[in-house]
Amino acid sequence: MRLPSTKPKKLFASLLGPVTVGRRRAMGLSERLSAATTLVASLEFLSDRRHHRRGGLSDWSINRELYADCSRPTRAMLDVLAHERTATALYAARAAASAALMLPGEGRWRGAANLFLGLSGAAMYPLHRLGSDGSDQASGMVQTATGLARLATSERTQDALLWYVALQSNMSYLVSGWVKLLGADWRSGTALGGVLRTRTYGEEHLWRLTQRYPRTGRALAHGVLALECLFPVIYLKGGVLARPVLAATVSFHVANGFVMGLGRFVTAFAAMHPMVAYTSAPKDHPAIAGRDDRVLRAVAAVAAGGVAVAGALAATRRMRVTDGWYGTRTVRTRHGNTLAYDTTITPEGSGPVVVFVHGLTALPEHFGWLTQALRTRGGPQLLTYSRAGYGPSRYAGARPYTLQESVEDLLDLIDQTVPEGRPVVLAGHSLGGELARRAAPTLGGRLHALVYLDSSHPGELSRSEQQSESAERLTSAIRTFTVSLRAGLGVLMTRPEWVDHLPRPFRAKAMHSYADARMWTAGMREWRATEEDFRGHDGGLPPLAAHALVVSAQQTVDRDPAQLLMHRELADAHRGAGRIVRELVIEGSDHDTLLTKAEFALRTGDHLLDFLRETAPAPVTAPAAARADAARELS
Repeated sequence: MRLPSTKPKKLFASLLGPVTVGRRRAMGLSERLSAATTLVASLEFLSDRRHHRRGGLSDWSINRELYADCSRPTRAMLDVLAHERTATALYAARAAASAALMLPGEGRWRGAANLFLGLSGAAMYPLHRLGSDGSDQASGMVQTATGLARLATSERTQDALLWYVALQSNMSYLVSGWVKLLGADWRSGTALGGVLRTRTYGEEHLWRLTQRYPRTGRALAHGVLALECLFPVIYLKGGVLARPVLAATVSFHVANGFVMGLGRFVTAFAAMHPMVAYTSAPKDHPAIAGRDDRVLRAVAAVAAGGVAVAGALAATRRMRVTDGWYGTRTVRTRHGNTLAYDTTITPEGSGPVVVFVHGLTALPEHFGWLTQALRTRGGPQLLTYSRAGYGPSRYAGARPYTLQESVEDLLDLIDQTVPEGRPVVLAGHSLGGELARRAAPTLGGRLHALVYLDSSHPGELSRSEQQSESAERLTSAIRTFTVSLRAGLGVLMTRPEWVDHLPRPFRAKAMHSYADARMWTAGMREWRATEEDFRGHDGGLPPLAAHALVVSAQQTVDRDPAQLLMHRELADAHRGAGRIVRELVIEGSDHDTLLTKAEFALRTGDHLLDFLRETAPAPVTAPAAARADAARELS
């Protein structure tokens, strides 16, 4: 028997075209898929509650500390919801509502059930630090929007809500894809093997296949990138690509569900697809007739206004950052860089001048508590500055950057600002400590002491597995911040906790600099040079003829004992006749809070003052005969 031939062109055409789903059917499919997600999540909680009991990963007696800043009524409500009986009753109700929504029907009760699931999920979200991920957020969004659409009497309102979910779906893939694109491993195609190798999401057999067939692994990784970055093409030419794009996306989630154990992601994200299909189909199709697309114009207008506001805020922020503090002064270095600095140095002053050197992607404002403590407690005169490209300082870019350029900038700053004959104390945090160490030999007799504040060590990337593994993540994080801020997204940046920990006068300035792309651009330049320099380091540290204070953050050395050994090496490089070397660990502090949190920074300041008093040069006393001659002349 001869089989009828199928023309390739006709077969290809059958794979293209819109997925024509009407308004009611889109809502029905979406609510059933999201209900399946909620049903599974609820049954998981009801069948295994050990993680939520005392000692579990979601123990509320511990997690409630994260909400200590909330109002008393909010904390009281969360305590009630976290009670085991309340949580059990709520999850039983959520399971019942989810099961009911999976039944056929079109009654308005479905809107109320959807709203209950969406609102109760949001209320319970703070209680579940474990497992509160994208699937719960996606299903909650779909349920809330579908519930409102079910209860709305206007088709215009229903279409607006369906468009909202569809646009959120597009953004979820688009943002995820472009963020992945910033990672070198995704661009090279090696990311898939890296994910499959992890303990949390990995699968050994598939990982071995990616190693055996690297071209296929790279093709799949690039395919995921293309799918996410180009997801909005589903709207081109009346949804001509809707079928292949949605089929590929669902296949992607199903694969993740089986391979990585992300089962709920399949139904949670697929729940948005019916609304994507509804909004991407041509408006003249009978199943779509009457669709109201005016929300798109409203979104476009809001987006245009948002872009204008974001641009204005970015320009204002840039001006505030580059203005510096009142009284900020500048010097020009041998490399053509302009360094902005603030100082308390006076011509009649005496004794050592403490020069603070900030860390990578950090600011002189990080030293706010330390400088205030030293000024109010009768400490030495101070100088803080921004490295080239940070804050008001400008980077000339005259030649390829190396760490030595920042070292020489620091030396030029000291030569031009610290009066001749005044000794210098270099106090550096993180990378600033290493820059200070490299500048020390050139200062010679002017160098009084070095203060290492949880300092970097040139061997840390080769000797610390933790530091080496975090290097790639740091590269990706800095790149993401840089690209996002250059795109004007600083307006969306949340205020980091460390900014609020600073003294009040420093907070606004720190936030403006943190949300400005210049700091991250400078940070990426420094980090690339640092990584290349540190990975090439071999050998010990040369001795330095100066006093030293080595301060370590407890969490730094607890998490990575190799760091403690390297901090001891920094101290050992200063040991010698007549030199005072002190080592201490600030209990409870981490790499940042050592400076930014008052409790730890003021304690560090006390130790620094004690160290400076201990190492202060003895006052010069004239011989007895000379004193007698001076007394006779006065008489």
